[in-house]
Amino acid sequence: MDDLDIRRRRIRVRAWRRGMRELDILMGGFVDARVDALAEPELVELEALLDLPDAELLSWLAGGAPPPPERDTALLRAIIAFHTHDGPIH
Repeated sequence: MDDLDIRRRRIRVRAWRRGMRELDILMGGFVDARVDALAEPELVELEALLDLPDAELLSWLAGGAPPPPERDTALLRAIIAFHTHDGPIH
């Protein structure tokens, strides 16, 4: 197992153990489906999102508040789109 595999496993655990069930489902579902396809820079960004407070991240994902410009990235938009009624974007 290489370093990226270990890192991806760690991200999976963190995504499913946020502490807020709704966020566990949103982040965990996306990570389970997509983490293996993410490149190292995207893993860095995903880890940074996982470091954010639950309420802040959930607000962005649920559409309660727009993310600040520095967080409004392709990865965050992909996570949001993954959970829309249109289904995951491949």
